[in-house]
Amino acid sequence: MERERWMAVAMLFGLICDVYLVTVSADVGTATSYDPPYLPTKCPGYTEDQLPENGLFVAAGNGMWDNGAACGRKYQLRCLSGLRRPCKDGSIVVQVVDFCRVSPCPSTLVLSNRAFDAVSKIPNTKINVEYAQI
Repeated sequence: MERERWMAVAMLFGLICDVYLVTVSADVGTATSYDPPYLPTKCPGYTEDQLPENGLFVAAGNGMWDNGAACGRKYQLRCLSGLRRPCKDGSIVVQVVDFCRVSPCPSTLVLSNRAFDAVSKIPNTKINVEYAQI
């Protein structure tokens, strides 16, 4: 009887670990912001009226750009940390519309001012973020 109970507990623990591993698939990187003008972009087809209406968009850094395959991808993003505790609570969804305009790129993601303001209380700083493609 004790052995059966132990096996049941072990199986339940294994199932919980499997569910946790499947649902936790975010990456960690850095984010900075960039100022307008946001056009032209390196992603084809973006004009002023095609940028996300809510202003929540990003330029991809070298590691995510993938020769332009990142264009149009959406990511759930949240601030993790930074100097002087900049993070706001919650997360946002951003869309890749451009490639980082500075070489070398200062961060994994370069957020529009509106997107950066949605996750950070301090403008023009570098923050650590968690992001997952959706």
